[in-house]
Amino acid sequence: MAGNNKRKKILWMLWVLLVPISLIIAYQLFPPTIEDPWNLFAYVLFFVLMSLMPMNINGASTFLVQWVTVALFLKYGIFIEILVSQLTMLIVLYRSRTDEEQSVRIPFNSMMFLAVSLIAGLTYIAVGGEFNSLNLTTVIIFGLIFQVASVLSNQIIYYLYDYTTGNRSKFFSIDAIWDFALMLLVFPYAIALYLFEAYIGIAALVLLGVPFLTMTVVMKMYNHSEQINSDLKKAGVIGHQLAARLETDEILDLFVAQVAKMFKVEYTYVIDYRNELQQFLRIYENDQFESRNIAPVPYKKGVAGQAILTGESSIYNEKADWGKLVTGNFPADTESIMATPIARNNKIEGVLVLASKKKYAFAKHQLQILEILSTYFAVSLEKAGYMQKVIAKSERCGLTKLYNYRFLDESLESCIKELKEGRLDQLSLVMMDIDYFKSINDRYGHQSGNDILVQLADILREEIGDEGTIARYGGEEFVVLLQNYSKELAMLLAENLRKRIENHDFLIENDLGADRQQQIVQITMSMGVSTAPDDSDEGMTLIRNADRALYIGAKQAGRNKVAAYSK
Repeated sequence: MAGNNKRKKILWMLWVLLVPISLIIAYQLFPPTIEDPWNLFAYVLFFVLMSLMPMNINGASTFLVQWVTVALFLKYGIFIEILVSQLTMLIVLYRSRTDEEQSVRIPFNSMMFLAVSLIAGLTYIAVGGEFNSLNLTTVIIFGLIFQVASVLSNQIIYYLYDYTTGNRSKFFSIDAIWDFALMLLVFPYAIALYLFEAYIGIAALVLLGVPFLTMTVVMKMYNHSEQINSDLKKAGVIGHQLAARLETDEILDLFVAQVAKMFKVEYTYVIDYRNELQQFLRIYENDQFESRNIAPVPYKKGVAGQAILTGESSIYNEKADWGKLVTGNFPADTESIMATPIARNNKIEGVLVLASKKKYAFAKHQLQILEILSTYFAVSLEKAGYMQKVIAKSERCGLTKLYNYRFLDESLESCIKELKEGRLDQLSLVMMDIDYFKSINDRYGHQSGNDILVQLADILREEIGDEGTIARYGGEEFVVLLQNYSKELAMLLAENLRKRIENHDFLIENDLGADRQQQIVQITMSMGVSTAPDDSDEGMTLIRNADRALYIGAKQAGRNKVAAYSK
């Protein structure tokens, strides 16, 4: 901030020293001859109208006013051209909003425009150019020299400024090429306007200016339509990408990153709305995800709160528009904000917020595009939720909610593949079976048996946690896959698990008793352990080996034991 204030002071000091005195000297050396003030007024009025209608070319606002300023220069000379160029500068700064302060841009651009006017004007005079000449050849040749000098000096000044500020851009950039191309395009109009006005007066501005102005309006509308179509195509591509994803987190990450890229913003946030609170689900800043923890805020607060309350999307062009709504969660350099609710089944479930360091960073049509993208996003999330439920049903045991045999088989094959490829060192498999489970069903009823299975599944989840994959193999049999577990370590885990089950009180309701009272029962489990690659490097063989250890080493040895497979 201190550096910016110093720069501002230096620029204004230079402006005071250079601009006023340059205007005085230009007036004294090249006093304008104004025979009809109304002609000059008509020129300036038409110039202002052209300046207020920029076109978007190559992503930047372009002002097609060169043909008017060239005609003014050829008729009235350097001083009037300088004044009109300064007016151009003010209009350009007003129409081209950036994140740089106007108090810095005005003095710099004023001095730059002045330098361009003086360089081009003095070059014109130095090569022998005359004002108010009606010789067609002279006007074309010297007028073109003036125009080339103007565009070239403007490019040189910008290049030197970028170089001193550390922005080493190419001299012949795409923007520079566009400037030269537009110069050649509008130059014939400038010559025609100058000569035509010299012969018929103000009517020339109407006969030439109105069609050009109309053409500019049509081109601007066409350009805007093309931009909308381009954005719609990009939104469609993002929608297809979202539709191809089945994981919720994957959809969230893809959506946030693609939206930030499409709208060229520094900050993107997905905010969840539930239980009367806002919670940041995704924080994407400067092209990367951040894991910053932000405390939940009441749902009515901030920019997102307004979207939740009104159910409408909004654009805030600068900090002054949303400053009173701030919750302190956006970066300090944020200026423009665009926010839209995310709704599913007509219910708002969150808010998407895009933020830019630039003022006036968003166009109105982009808000509609963002609403379309939010709809794609909500539909994709809903589809992913359904798919995850379907997948869960196909992979899980309906009773215990543990993985089923199908999932176990796929996981086992995947682990064996990793083992053979060297990404796993060892793989142990523990197979367990409840002892005398049939007698439990016969004595207390099958529902009581189911209650025991559910409670047992809870114990397995609690004991194993993320250490392994737990599956119900069938009936009262369960399997645990343990990656990078040696046989000794797997035996130790199984033994601890066996003791925990042996000492646990299982609460059931005796369905076969006269009064169906709740009661406590104890169970025991026999377990067999097999390890790859020591015992086998094939999945089904590993299961058979564990099963053999279970029945021969544990069941036949008296049950309630842990046995390891041995060749």
